[in-house]
Amino acid sequence: MNQSNNKIINQLSQRKSIRQFTGQSVSNEDLDLILKTAQRCPTSINGQQISLVYTRDKEKIKQLAKICGGQLQVETADVFITIVVDFNRTSFAVEQAGEVQQIDKSAEGVLVGAVDAGIMLNAIQISAESLGYGTTAIGAVRNDPEAMIELLNLPAKTFPIVGTTIGFATKEAKEAPLKPRVPLESFAFEDTYNDKKVKDGVLKYEQDMKKYREENNMDYLQSYCTQTATYYKNIYFRKIAQNYEKQGFVFKD
Repeated sequence: MNQSNNKIINQLSQRKSIRQFTGQSVSNEDLDLILKTAQRCPTSINGQQISLVYTRDKEKIKQLAKICGGQLQVETADVFITIVVDFNRTSFAVEQAGEVQQIDKSAEGVLVGAVDAGIMLNAIQISAESLGYGTTAIGAVRNDPEAMIELLNLPAKTFPIVGTTIGFATKEAKEAPLKPRVPLESFAFEDTYNDKKVKDGVLKYEQDMKKYREENNMDYLQSYCTQTATYYKNIYFRKIAQNYEKQGFVFKD
């Protein structure tokens, strides 16, 4: 099928993170539809080990923004949704069968939760964007997990893993150019992973991003390698293991 005739592919191909919002409200009907659509996502073993905590309260969103490092894109969003790994739900279900849950005591449990949360994030954003809203994924909910847990009143065996903003994008944000990606041949491989193509792709992407910055007067942006190094040279969310354990996730595998 031709891409131009496929609304879903066109939408996904034009996806961008929106960081400037108009302040216009997301309708209750649209938010309800987004949440119901997200709930149809697949989850491992149909355990449904994801919960959503959403807020429209501006004071609470300000608190969320502070926890997320003072991000203006969070503070100015109309809705903020925190995606919560929820093995509290499954623990109760397991108890009803007369057993004791063990998945929350394993690294596999972390992976199950993270994968299901990622699927849920994508569904929320695609649904919101299809209705004309802008979104941005917010990993900084893990800046201070303890503060997030307290603010959202999260019980044991749950963890706030990622969030997303929803709001109406400003004209400037809508018209911002799409950021390039690494070359397709260094991203998608047939049959086996190709290390050389990956590394060649990084070097090519450095040049592509330099051209992108120059063409769009974005000299303030760092290069791909420098930006990646800025974050990944440190362990920048420092309390994850500690807070996981405080929430009842004790790894025994």
